[in-house]
Amino acid sequence: MSDPSRETDVELKARRGRNIALALGLVLFVILIFVVTIIRLGGNVTNNPS
Repeated sequence: MSDPSRETDVELKARRGRNIALALGLVLFVILIFVVTIIRLGGNVTNNPS
């Protein structure tokens, strides 16, 4: 592992870019799971026998 206090500006910019890409990927994955869940449950919510 590298020492964060000794990183160059290029390394800091690269790490920030990777962090943003990872965060964006996680957010898109959560949104995808939410949408798929809503679509799958959509038809069954109105058929509740109780």
